[in-house]
Amino acid sequence: MTSDGELIARASHGDQEAFRALYRGNIDAVYRIAAILLPTTADAEDAAQETFVTAWRKLRGFRLEGVSALPWFAAICRLVCANRLRALRRERDHVGASIDERTPSPIDVEQAVIDAELADRVAREVASLDELDRELFVLCAAHGYAYDAAAAALGISHGAVRNRLSRIRSRLRGTVQEGNAS
Repeated sequence: MTSDGELIARASHGDQEAFRALYRGNIDAVYRIAAILLPTTADAEDAAQETFVTAWRKLRGFRLEGVSALPWFAAICRLVCANRLRALRRERDHVGASIDERTPSPIDVEQAVIDAELADRVAREVASLDELDRELFVLCAAHGYAYDAAAAALGISHGAVRNRLSRIRSRLRGTVQEGNAS
């Protein structure tokens, strides 16, 4: 499996296939962040796509610090969503329309930002896992693999999958609890 760092290095030199691999590996998580922050599915889909267009343009100067590009994509996504929310509000204010129930209230936006920050902390924590644990987490959490399927894909036992996922969940629970305490 090629690392995100290698893919970014190749993509920064124009390798479109490397960027496609980054896209395929991160689009689901980026979309979920956008869906938390934006009022409609269409807005979230547009923001997720815009995130990768922006990332493609910024590749030349980017050097990956760590093993996962997801925190970088998440940061870009949050900025894209913030810009989209501002544009939606300007549009609403400009046309003098009544409050659109789909546009989140300031309290909803604040909670969405908190949720996005938590997602960013979790993504950083996942990025800090060793390679096998990270692959296991992605297979089970992001792709919905059952323990047996993940064990077969990674060439480890069912018990190893169960034990490693238990340890990963405990570690991530600690990250979530730290975020809720601050």
